[in-house]
Amino acid sequence: MTYHINEIYLTLQGEGYWTGRAAVFARFARCNLWTGHEQDRHRAVCRFCDTDFTDTTSYCDDAELADAIVGEWIANPDTLPPRDPMVVFTGGEPLLELDAALTYAMHAAGFFIAAETNGSQPRPPGIDWLTVSPKADAKLILKSGDELKLVYPQTTDPATYLSLDFSHYYLQPMDGPELKENTAAAIDYIKQHPQWRLSVQTHKYVDIP
Repeated sequence: MTYHINEIYLTLQGEGYWTGRAAVFARFARCNLWTGHEQDRHRAVCRFCDTDFTDTTSYCDDAELADAIVGEWIANPDTLPPRDPMVVFTGGEPLLELDAALTYAMHAAGFFIAAETNGSQPRPPGIDWLTVSPKADAKLILKSGDELKLVYPQTTDPATYLSLDFSHYYLQPMDGPELKENTAAAIDYIKQHPQWRLSVQTHKYVDIP
């Protein structure tokens, strides 16, 4: 299996349940809802993506990629906890390539594995924490997991997702020129529907990757 990776870096999780947690992010460089190129945004299924995932480094097998991820975690031993390493597989759409061989390699290295997906691809074995961020115009096949994080607003009513099997439900205001208005709308919605919690992209406020 060849893995197509945009970047691997140590940072803090900026949103959702694990906000503030140190983790290595491994960003895959493919997505089934958008090419990642601006000239294609107008015809993409997901038109509000705020991530550049198009540059690609190829890793020839799970061991090579796992070594690269481990290397990011141990690169700063004076500033990192001695245990509980965490990797977040994101994208793009990580479940196009994330497989059992890679999750096995990361577990063998002692890592807690999180994945952030649009929910349109099957879940491979070995993921410890699954975050699904559904897109209104895409088919949703993953209807259970740990965290459902809905970018808000979209054309689908958030109540549609409350029948699914998730432990945590978050609304995350859509970034862009109307971020202030979207944040206010999300807050108002949550006040009326307290099953939801607010997810803020804190990494953008404190200026970390």
